[in-house]
Amino acid sequence: MPTDAPADSPLRALGIALCIALVCALVVSVAAVSLRPRYLANLEAERFARLDATLATLGDAIGSIGREDIEPRVVRLDDGSYDDGVDPDLYDAVAATRDPDRSIALPADRDTAGIGRRANHAVIYLARRDDGSPRLVILPVVGTGYQSALRGYLAMDGDGNEILALRFYEQGETPGLGSRIQEPDWEALWQGKQAYADDGSVGITVGGTGRRGDPFHVDGISGATRTTRGVNGLVRFWLGELGFGPYLRRLRRGEA
Repeated sequence: MPTDAPADSPLRALGIALCIALVCALVVSVAAVSLRPRYLANLEAERFARLDATLATLGDAIGSIGREDIEPRVVRLDDGSYDDGVDPDLYDAVAATRDPDRSIALPADRDTAGIGRRANHAVIYLARRDDGSPRLVILPVVGTGYQSALRGYLAMDGDGNEILALRFYEQGETPGLGSRIQEPDWEALWQGKQAYADDGSVGITVGGTGRRGDPFHVDGISGATRTTRGVNGLVRFWLGELGFGPYLRRLRRGEA
C-alpha cells in the first residue's frame, strides 16, 4: 500500500500551505526584531523634529529654550501623576490606543475630540527654571477635523493656565480653508490665551468672532466651520478631565 500522498491530494496541499505559513511567520518575526531599533530611532527623530518646530513657533514667548532644555515625562492621564516605570523614549501612544489594556473607550457624549479611545498614558515635555519650577510644558493633542485627523502640540506656561502656542504638525483639511490652522497668522492668535476660568472649568473656546482682547476666545477660520469646530473640541477635551486637566491642576499646585 503506497504511503506517499498523490501530488494533487488535499493532504499534500495542506502540508505545503502550512510550511509556507511557518516560513513566512519566521521571516516576519526576524524582520520585526531586527528592524525594531531602526523603528525606535526613526520614532525618536520624528518626535524631536516636531518638538523643534513647536519651539520655533513659540519664538519670543519662551526665550532661549532648546531641545536640550526639554525633559520628557510620562503622565498617567487618569490622575495626572508621573509614571517613571514607562520609558518616554519608547512609548508609542498610537499603538497604546489600539490596545484595550492600555487605553479606554470614551463615552460619545464626552469625546469632543472625536478620537474614540484614549491611551492611559501620554508623553509630555517639560522645561524648568533654575529654581526647579516649571517654565513650560508641551502637551500632545489629537482630534478629528472636517476630513482628517489633527495632531499637534499645545504649549503652556509653567502656571498650567496660559497658552503659549498651538501647533499642528499633521492635518489633511481642505487646502486654503481648514488647512489654514497651520498658518503663522492663525497660530499667533493663541499666544497669551487663558485655558481655565476662575472656577477651574475649561474656559477657552474656538470659533466665530470674539471680542477683541478676550483672553478665553480664539477666532475661527472663515469658511472652515467644521475644522474650527474640530479644533475647539480637541482643545477643550485635552484640557478637560479626560485629558490633561488632572495633570495641569498638579502643575498649578506645584506638584509636578
